[in-house]
This record gives sequence, C-alpha cells and structure tokens, in this order.
Amino acid sequence: MPTASSRKPLVHPVTAKDLPLSCPPQGAEVWDMHPRVYLPIEQEGEVTCPYCGAKYILK
Repeated sequence: MPTASSRKPLVHPVTAKDLPLSCPPQGAEVWDMHPRVYLPIEQEGEVTCPYCGAKYILK
C-alpha cells in the first residue's frame, strides 16, 4: 500500500473563471479537509497547496 509521501500529488487544471483559486476548491466538502487557503497562481501559472500538495496549473 502506498504511503502518503510516495503518492503523486493531485494535478488540477484551472481557468480564469476559477480565480481566485482556493484549496480545497470552492464547492468541495470541507468538513474533513485542511483549512481553505487562497493560492497565488496568476504570475507563475502553477502553484502547489502547502497543506495537501495538490498542484494547480492555469490553462
């Protein structure tokens, strides 16, 4: 069974309509997730969540 550190992070494509970007995303069930954080993706075009490691790529 893979451990948390051996799993690949999730990669989520996002578009301008998804901004401002937050993780967990708007509309997600958050009762068992980490606190919602807003991620700056506009300048670099990609960002990784510091809590869960999910990677977001701006399309």
